[in-house]
Amino acid sequence: MDTPINNNENNNNKKDEKGDVAKSRSHIIVEIIEYVPNSVVIKTIIKKSTGNISVMSFDSGEGLTEKSSPFDTYAQIIDGKAEIVINKVSNFLESGQGIIIPANAMNHINPNGRFKMILTIIKNAPE
Repeated sequence: MDTPINNNENNNNKKDEKGDVAKSRSHIIVEIIEYVPNSVVIKTIIKKSTGNISVMSFDSGEGLTEKSSPFDTYAQIIDGKAEIVINKVSNFLESGQGIIIPANAMNHINPNGRFKMILTIIKNAPE
């Protein structure tokens, strides 16, 4: 009987020649980005005309100011916990939880210690 080949061991967190996350290779999402003292760090995973996916790390006390986006955005906490405020309604999320931020909704992110999250923005198709 043939033994399946598992290349995941050697492919975790591999980067391409530009330092981006390599395509067709597995990775551990929470390890793609590190915490930096007193900083918010953003790394784009995929950027297309139809949307993008970014991973972010927030040191303790760091957050994002209030803003809105013309596109729906999916936010998922992958390490720690944070408060995501959408149209003045607080949502407390922990690792593994996500929320859709509707297009044009005023929102901001308040930290609850250090945390990491994935943001996925889906842009409207051209009409």
